[in-house]
Amino acid sequence: MEKIKINLDIVLPGVPDEKDECVSRLITAMQGRKGIDKVHVVPETEQVKAQLCFHYDPQLISMEEIQKLAEKAGASITERFGHLMIEVRGIRYVRHARIIETSLKGVDGILSVAVSPTGWIRLEFDAQKTSPRKIYRHLKKAGLQVVSPEQVLTPEHKHVHITKEELHVEGNADKVDEKPGEEHVHDHKEGESHDHAHGGIFGEKTELIFSLICGALLATGFGISFVKGIAPIIPILFYAAAYFFGGFFTMKEAIESIAKGGFEIDFLMLVAAIGAAILGNWEEGALLLFLFSLGHSLEHFAMGKAKKSIEALANLSPKTALLKEGEGTKEVKIEELKAGDIIVVKPNTTIAADGIIVNGNSSVNQAPITGESMPVDKTAVDNPDIDIQAANREDASHKVFAGTINGNGSLEIKVTKTSAGSAIARLIKMVNEAQTQKSPTQQFTDRFEKYFVPAVLILVVLLCFAFVVIDEPFSKSFYRAMAVLVAASPCALAISTPSAVLSGVARAARAGVLIKGGRPLEDLGSLTALAFDKTGTLTEGKPKLTQVIPLNNINENDQLKAAIAIEELSDHPLAKAIVKGGKERLGTGDYPKAENLEAVLGKGITATLGGAKYYAGNLALFNELDEAKPTKEIIEQVQKLEREGNTTMLFRKDKGYIGIIALMDTPRGEAKQALEDLKAAGIKRMVMLTGDNQQVADAVAKQTGLTEAWGGLLPEQKVEAIKKLMQEEKKVAMVGDGVNDAPAMANSTVGIAMGAAGSDVALETADIALMEDKLQLLPFAIGLSRQSKRIIKQNLVISLGMVAILIPLTILGIAHIGPAVIAHEGSTLLVVFNALRLLAYKSE
Repeated sequence: MEKIKINLDIVLPGVPDEKDECVSRLITAMQGRKGIDKVHVVPETEQVKAQLCFHYDPQLISMEEIQKLAEKAGASITERFGHLMIEVRGIRYVRHARIIETSLKGVDGILSVAVSPTGWIRLEFDAQKTSPRKIYRHLKKAGLQVVSPEQVLTPEHKHVHITKEELHVEGNADKVDEKPGEEHVHDHKEGESHDHAHGGIFGEKTELIFSLICGALLATGFGISFVKGIAPIIPILFYAAAYFFGGFFTMKEAIESIAKGGFEIDFLMLVAAIGAAILGNWEEGALLLFLFSLGHSLEHFAMGKAKKSIEALANLSPKTALLKEGEGTKEVKIEELKAGDIIVVKPNTTIAADGIIVNGNSSVNQAPITGESMPVDKTAVDNPDIDIQAANREDASHKVFAGTINGNGSLEIKVTKTSAGSAIARLIKMVNEAQTQKSPTQQFTDRFEKYFVPAVLILVVLLCFAFVVIDEPFSKSFYRAMAVLVAASPCALAISTPSAVLSGVARAARAGVLIKGGRPLEDLGSLTALAFDKTGTLTEGKPKLTQVIPLNNINENDQLKAAIAIEELSDHPLAKAIVKGGKERLGTGDYPKAENLEAVLGKGITATLGGAKYYAGNLALFNELDEAKPTKEIIEQVQKLEREGNTTMLFRKDKGYIGIIALMDTPRGEAKQALEDLKAAGIKRMVMLTGDNQQVADAVAKQTGLTEAWGGLLPEQKVEAIKKLMQEEKKVAMVGDGVNDAPAMANSTVGIAMGAAGSDVALETADIALMEDKLQLLPFAIGLSRQSKRIIKQNLVISLGMVAILIPLTILGIAHIGPAVIAHEGSTLLVVFNALRLLAYKSE
């Protein structure tokens, strides 16, 4: 658990002291949020001003998220704390990522840091102690190349332009950077690769090439050793050269790590190789370094497969768009597009921006964003001049996303979001952030290594002195110790979990499921209960005409036509549902026109049609209207429909009742099957939490197959319901739209947002976001999580099992350095390729 203190006058400027009501609001808003263990005030003293103290878990919540929560409560801590997501080249494998992470943790002003072996670095910093420029320069000194440096988010949430030249400044990273132009810089022509400066003389493949050179020198030296008449020094010279190429990167990193006060187990591989040489076993030492360096190179290659699966997302959006200007078009970069611009999308081309269709109809392949296998029909809105706010509220059939592929129709699209705010841009950003989040298993293996590595070192030192206890020469004891050192190195353990998490996150993203890191990926497969919001999650989210019941011998079609005529005058959602549903039933044709609409707030409407006065509304309207009240039979019919979950509208012509129309927010078509699939997957309890009355809740539960339905809940009561479920079931997910359900999501084990492609809030609040508004993605996500957990467990068994077998074999002298290193590197590659199987996962 991390702890940080912030001066109260920085967080809440103008607040007189810690007793102010604003302080209580801030603490209330932040206390109990996932990842925040405690928020309290440290009172003012003569030496120190009053401070707010946050106890938080950086694996569950970042300072950036704490800032957002504080801002909502009227606070502003953004003046001090900054957040960076940096893509770099030059990180070759998991243990190298750890070296970089350890190095960055030692930089003054960096509060937390996580480094992914795929090249993403997430860190938070104190702007009073460091700056983005200093951090970038530190990365360069560590031998890394920043891939996309142009835009850096500062603590003030403004963007500062940092040029590539500034990031390639030679000299001290700690220099004050107000005048970067005065320092020596070197230019790079556009498109010119400068991997040589960061990966080696052969670019990013340098380590692999060095490893192959090492192998060639080893083979040559070994072959020459059998040639008669060759001086013994000749093979040794080849082995020595093999040592140089095989141990170059390990030695380089060891020197850097030791210079910073750190220590890595990989360095001991080099020690073991040198020890073998001292004992005259040059060929075994060269073999160790060859296989070790080759293993790291292949590990880098294999991890790159998963990384490329994620990078493919970034290539979905086109670089340019056709901007409409008058009657013509102009090709512009997508970064130049503004909200409100109209772009033209030709048939069978990729859509360049999120927007609303204002002209044209087509089918759109949304698989890159939502994972849907079939194209979706899209149509233009009725009003081409629609404003952006209204456009965001339109039905999904009018909305399109950047990166999706247009079908055979030509479209004109009004841009609703800039390129940086598009669904695909947010998806890429959050998938990249997910790579830096450590899962519970990875945290366990990190803690295990923390104690295991020193224990191995103690064992190796003791074994070096085995000759004191048993009758054998020092050389034999030392050789055995070096073999144990090779056998016990936990390289496979280090990569077993991150490789599986990365592959799982990449596979989910390809299917339209955004999983924000290893923790939710693992937790999802452990769930025993799911809580669902009703409206828009289990149901369509809009009322639908379900029944028409004529009264007093009135013809059903006549009643429906009269209802359409009256309700067409109203903008109420129920009225629109009656008109739409009625016309679908009756088909095309002429409909009568009503007039003189009058609304009775909360109860119904009146209008005139054909000289008669019509009334439409709930029972309350007619009970208070006049003496012509509905009969007992009519009241019983209405109440029966409402018990079944319907909303009813009673219609009267003058003094006579002509019919009842029932409407309902109907369950989604796929809801029943999705819940059956979840039940088959082992989810024991599926509970609906809704603000609707219990009768409506029970009706929906009956139609969908829910195990329980809890109705009449206010938002704060939903939170209490989640807490109750957590006590009973331990691990519970809350499924909703991510807007109204955010508090309940925050208090669940895993928050799952539906239809996140069109919702900024859903993407921010949920641990898992289903980009498409479809429940069928839930069984897929749970299945993927369980497969990920199985592979993680398999990898742990392989890595720990190999160590458990090799240590006693090497101690007893049964296995020597050669077999030990082969088994060691083989297990490392095995866990990586086992994890890559997740990229091909299909629903069970």
